[in-house]
Amino acid sequence: MNAVTKAGLLPWAPENTGEATPAQEPPPRRSGPGPLAWALLPARLAWRQLRAERARLFSAMAGVMFAAVLVFMQLGFRSALFDSATRLLAAMEAELFLMNPLTTASFRPEPLPRARAHQALALPEVAQAVPVYLAQSTWRNPEDGSRRAIQMIGFDVEAGAMSFEGLAAFAPALRRVDAVGFDLRSRPEFGDVARLFAERGPFEVQVGNRMVEVVGLVSIGPSFGADGNLVMSEVNFRRMVRERQASNTDLVAIRLHPGADIAAAQARLREILPPDVTVLTHAELVAHERHYWETATPIGFIFAFGSVMGLIVGMVIVYQILFSDIANHLREYATLKAIGYSNGYLSRVVMAAALILAVIGFLPGAALCVWLYDVVAGATFLPLSMTLERAAMVFALIFGMCAAAGLLAMRKLRDASPADMF
Repeated sequence: MNAVTKAGLLPWAPENTGEATPAQEPPPRRSGPGPLAWALLPARLAWRQLRAERARLFSAMAGVMFAAVLVFMQLGFRSALFDSATRLLAAMEAELFLMNPLTTASFRPEPLPRARAHQALALPEVAQAVPVYLAQSTWRNPEDGSRRAIQMIGFDVEAGAMSFEGLAAFAPALRRVDAVGFDLRSRPEFGDVARLFAERGPFEVQVGNRMVEVVGLVSIGPSFGADGNLVMSEVNFRRMVRERQASNTDLVAIRLHPGADIAAAQARLREILPPDVTVLTHAELVAHERHYWETATPIGFIFAFGSVMGLIVGMVIVYQILFSDIANHLREYATLKAIGYSNGYLSRVVMAAALILAVIGFLPGAALCVWLYDVVAGATFLPLSMTLERAAMVFALIFGMCAAAGLLAMRKLRDASPADMF
């Protein structure tokens, strides 16, 4: 062998024989799963795992649906409370309102000097300043003679400060002595006034100690403060509530000229009027009424507490389902760990199961609540209806409930150790 070999190499090595060394290609880089596979693969495993135990799956669905129905109903009642409490104020067509600062709610207003309405007319942008009177009296049922408290609303019917449905049809008749309009959406305990009016036309009924004539029907609706409503002229209101001083009113609705700056007019009124009156926009007046029911009464807290309790009950049910499911399949989880699946993948399986339970429990619960809203609204005359915002909020709460249960159940995955299982 004449060729000199390099030290440490065999004689037939390419470096000694002069042959070209093939270029070595780097090993292909292993890319992780895409975003779709990252979520879809654990979801498929979670669904098959849930579907394997049908009885347990239906139990979890029932628990989530129960929580969804309870939260939907509690939030619906809470919303109906606020909507009904502010429905009268929301029907007022005015840009600004004058109110006594001590008034906490519309059904028990503090007196406001009527002179403030005339002072407001000093501003050139003010077109009308309409006094509004609110009080409660007793209505005698024309069918059985029973008595029930009813809300009376007095105002200038020709000023256009109220937009009650049906009012325009008989507004001129309210100028007659002792003429009133009845709210046809009042509770049935007041009698079937709509039928009587259709059969007899205008008829007399006793309100307080005075006989009045029902000359028309409006549509307002009951609230938690009043089960029924009567509308009447300012003069007829004073006839029926004689103890009320003529120099006082309860609310002043201010209508501005078209194109007037509402914020500037509000600031100007606050400057010229004394401190015994507060100037509110329409939105602020409704918010003031809503704030009373939210903070000064226990009703809002009760409904919120009921929603929380429903979520807690549902979370306990879902946690028990997920925990027992993990415990029953602990060997399978250990096997997945042994062949290379990470704790992150297994955690995604559990969270996917929680999301699946949230969806399949929420959908029938929402469908059931649409029907329950109609039933309750027909029985209570409260404005109960399903809204997209409420459905989205309840689904977020239900998903958070299931996710919290899944996070608690994932602690059991730590016990899935291949060394201990095999």
